[in-house]
Amino acid sequence: MPPGPAGDREREILTAIVETFIATGEPVGSRTLARASREGLSAATIRNVMADLADAGYLEQPHTSSGRVPSTEAYRYYVEQLSGETRLSHENESIIQDSLTGATDVQEFMERTSHVLSLISRGVGVTVAATSGSRNALEHVYFSRLSDQKVLAVVVTRSGVVRDRVLRLDLPQSELDLAARYINENFRGWSMEDIRGEIARRLEKERSEYDRLMGSIAQLYQQGALSTNSATEVVFVEGAANLVTGEQDQQRLQEMLRTLEEKEKVVKLLGAYLDTRQEAVRVVIGLDETLPSMRNFVLIGAPARVGGEVMGSLAVIGPTRLDYQHTMSAVSYIARLFDKLLNESE
Repeated sequence: MPPGPAGDREREILTAIVETFIATGEPVGSRTLARASREGLSAATIRNVMADLADAGYLEQPHTSSGRVPSTEAYRYYVEQLSGETRLSHENESIIQDSLTGATDVQEFMERTSHVLSLISRGVGVTVAATSGSRNALEHVYFSRLSDQKVLAVVVTRSGVVRDRVLRLDLPQSELDLAARYINENFRGWSMEDIRGEIARRLEKERSEYDRLMGSIAQLYQQGALSTNSATEVVFVEGAANLVTGEQDQQRLQEMLRTLEEKEKVVKLLGAYLDTRQEAVRVVIGLDETLPSMRNFVLIGAPARVGGEVMGSLAVIGPTRLDYQHTMSAVSYIARLFDKLLNESE
């Protein structure tokens, strides 16, 4: 990336071009900038500066007769100037508060966050909730006989996530209650992986000692009562329709939408650019190093923590012509709110 525009005039004109293009979506000409110039600069003077900025790699000219548009380097420079200076509007703060207040667990918060981020940014709101860690350890299990050959298994984690599945089993409710009590008393606070491993070990060692009880647990275990049967992360994507209105290249649009539909690619994208150790919002312009279909797109994201433990990540994905100030402010605010609201709900 170039070191940055040389003088104050160059920096001011480049900033004005980026902000005008973000607002209008149209190539920016020297006359437009001259009319808005606080210093009363002439169109000829501005044209000369724009030529220098283009030579330095900050501006591009889509057509011979058109104005200029910012390059990737221009957006990167612009974002560097914004770092630490963005503030959330009272309107957006209210929208976020109304949307997220009342969320009681990680997944609910993340689902609501993807929606509100897409609303505020007019991009794609993306959140990833990790299903590992101490808050996702077992809180309790519950088994209920539904009918002949049907048992409902409910697993609740410490973060409040509830998973249920119907098993093909024929056990009386009394045995189901004993099995649930045994698991809750022995394994509360354990990860699901550790529980499954320990139950497998105990089934071999203690079968003769607890024959009836362990027999019931063996059946529940073998039918997957303690299996989440899901990926390591739960992904929420909302606002893909926002891309449809702004993308003219239909083939490229289809590639992007396919990418967003494949959850493992979304996890890969956030994992590649968001460091769980970072404290501030990160802005990445140009995502094609990880996913070629996301060339000329930007990711604005941050890790989501509760009491220092990373519980996932949240981000906005959108075209480079994005309202960086509002989006960066929203991501930062929600990341802080995540810790506050979920700690209050415990």
